[in-house]
Amino acid sequence: MKQLSDSLLIQSYHKAIELNLSEDFITQIKEEIKKRSIQHLLEKSISRVG
Repeated sequence: MKQLSDSLLIQSYHKAIELNLSEDFITQIKEEIKKRSIQHLLEKSISRVG
């Protein structure tokens, strides 16, 4: 995950939820988002989606 860009990481999070992937995997993505301090990008993308 470290090699993913911030944008791709956010997209991966949304896709993982859409595909109903394992909670463990989604949690790993969330942890990486927190580690990078880019939660604001996640919140921004959620507000655009709906």
